[in-house]
Amino acid sequence: MPLIVTGSIGIDSIQAPTGDADDVLGGSCTHFAAAASFFTKARIVAAVGDDFPEHHLATMEQFNVDLAGLEKRAGSKTFRWRGKYHENMNDRDTLEVDLNVLAEALPPVPEDYKNSQYVFLANTHPAAQLDMLNQFPGRRLSIADTMDLWIETERESLLELLSKIDGLVLNDSEAIMLTEDSNTVRAADRILETGPKFVVVKKGEHGAFLVHQDGHVVLPAFPARNVVDPTGAGDSFAGGMMGCLAATGDLSIDGLRQAMAYGTIVASFNIESFSLTRLTEIERGHIDERLEQFRQMTVIGA
Repeated sequence: MPLIVTGSIGIDSIQAPTGDADDVLGGSCTHFAAAASFFTKARIVAAVGDDFPEHHLATMEQFNVDLAGLEKRAGSKTFRWRGKYHENMNDRDTLEVDLNVLAEALPPVPEDYKNSQYVFLANTHPAAQLDMLNQFPGRRLSIADTMDLWIETERESLLELLSKIDGLVLNDSEAIMLTEDSNTVRAADRILETGPKFVVVKKGEHGAFLVHQDGHVVLPAFPARNVVDPTGAGDSFAGGMMGCLAATGDLSIDGLRQAMAYGTIVASFNIESFSLTRLTEIERGHIDERLEQFRQMTVIGA
């Protein structure tokens, strides 16, 4: 079924214990769409500036992604993020953020995209997410991501968004910040009270858990020996999850469990390189093979 995503497409500069990477392709929409493309064709609605490098566009074209909704905007500059990871690779400092085109209005949704039934609102301004959501009244599933910046500065718009979506994906610190509850399970319960049917809380190397109206799911992360760059791990997790849901159409709690497992595996590949490099090197078969390894690891005997 048609899957559409909006969010940031940016240029990242990263300092990590594994090395530095300057001016690499990044952004929430980028990582999400690349991950989702292993399961279904992802449609993008996003903008970049006229400084966006052609070689980054060529990288995006390697994936099963529809770029008709990507606008290269004259006179604007591309979103940029610069960050530094600590030795444990879990904690990071944002050194610089230039919103640039991300602070402007989204491009119009192409007519061919308006039949999209699976809508993912990757991390961007809640007002832009709301505007995007309202253009798909016939949607079957809508899920959003957010971040601490919007929780701090755009809480009212974010709460309005939560009242209209089916699911929210966020990390544990964001769940705590949003609800002011230090217990992440209780925090997820409180988020459900604002409107969504389910909440997926990402816990980095400790996996993710789902709090749903119909029950709970807990999954560990795939054991990673080679963590090069965690940037985009959460977005690739969401992309794998949403891509699987759009491909299968199974929105039951069992379907969500399967989708979360696929998201976990795609993210485990994503962290093995800077930017999207590792995802350009694999095929769906590699994902399925690692998923089977993951399944065997998580089976509990009688």
